[in-house]
Amino acid sequence: MLTYYRDADVVVTSTGVRMAGRQFALADFTAVWHRRSRRSWGIVAGRGVIGLAVAVPVLVGLLGIGVALLIHASAGTTVALIGGGILAGLLALPLADVLLDRVDRSYDRGSRSLEIWGRVGGADVLLLRTGDRRRFGQIYRALQRALDSGPA
Repeated sequence: MLTYYRDADVVVTSTGVRMAGRQFALADFTAVWHRRSRRSWGIVAGRGVIGLAVAVPVLVGLLGIGVALLIHASAGTTVALIGGGILAGLLALPLADVLLDRVDRSYDRGSRSLEIWGRVGGADVLLLRTGDRRRFGQIYRALQRALDSGPA
């Protein structure tokens, strides 16, 4: 028996498949396909909010520098405003790193859920639903390889 994919919830071997707590023999499948669900606008909006959270401190810093240069204040006030603007921009760097990492992970998960379906005994069966594109691709390719190789 050859194992094509294994994790805590899914096992794809040359003899069968275990997904969603159910066991299927490869010979039971007459068709396998995948679908994408509708886009989750909440996830897309969340990415926009994270982008704003990165941009706001930088914009505040630039605004402070701009105000310092435009108003005719004392040298001490001008230096304080420019220093505060630079400090606000520099304080945004660690926050930006964390937030941009969250954006990267959200793109890895995608804004749609992905489903693997199979026709078993004349009925369409949902085998897997996930938002993790990488995991979905690994499982679907493993299932395709197992089905293409035929019975062991």
